[in-house]
Amino acid sequence: MSTGARALAEFDKTTSRWGRITMIVGLLLSIGAPLYLVFSGEVDVTGGQLWTAFAAVAGTFFIIWLVEPLTYFPILGPAAMYQAFMIGNIANKLLPAALIAQTNIGAKPGTKRAELAAVLAICGAAMVHLVSLAVFVGLLGTWLISVIPTDIVTVTRSYILPSVLGAVLVQAIVSMKQPRATVVALLVAAVITFVVVPAMPSLALSSTAIR
Repeated sequence: MSTGARALAEFDKTTSRWGRITMIVGLLLSIGAPLYLVFSGEVDVTGGQLWTAFAAVAGTFFIIWLVEPLTYFPILGPAAMYQAFMIGNIANKLLPAALIAQTNIGAKPGTKRAELAAVLAICGAAMVHLVSLAVFVGLLGTWLISVIPTDIVTVTRSYILPSVLGAVLVQAIVSMKQPRATVVALLVAAVITFVVVPAMPSLALSSTAIR
């Protein structure tokens, strides 16, 4: 085995090991705080409300959980897949960055050359994203909030959740391009909103994500 082949084999082994570890840690951190709040008794949420909210989200995004990994893997490769799903916003930011990098160096998707290009492109995209957040949100955003009247900020916050979820839903529909899955997801969401929630008003809080 050549030196290059050994280096690539070691690269695959390292990224596979640390990729799994970081994904598991990320999962634990993402669900740890909400579960602590629920089971500590500080938040008045029942198990039924949790399962209803999960059913509402799964009804909309379940097909994406299956389609996205299968769609992205041939282009990104194993190492970049760990990066992409840890960072998020794959279809709009990371995948285009990887494709442009691969095209510019003439790398064919599915090869090691293309996989390494995707890894470096995602690193660059993530760095640009972090710097942009620090400047435009951390600095300018904080200043902007400080000069906007409190009443306007309060009203604006009422529309943040619906607008973000609406944008995510539209992105999912456009990127998925599966009319049948979209119709099924909308039907499930409609049933929960107009049938389940009216029948059990106590679940109304959990339904806010689909209203």
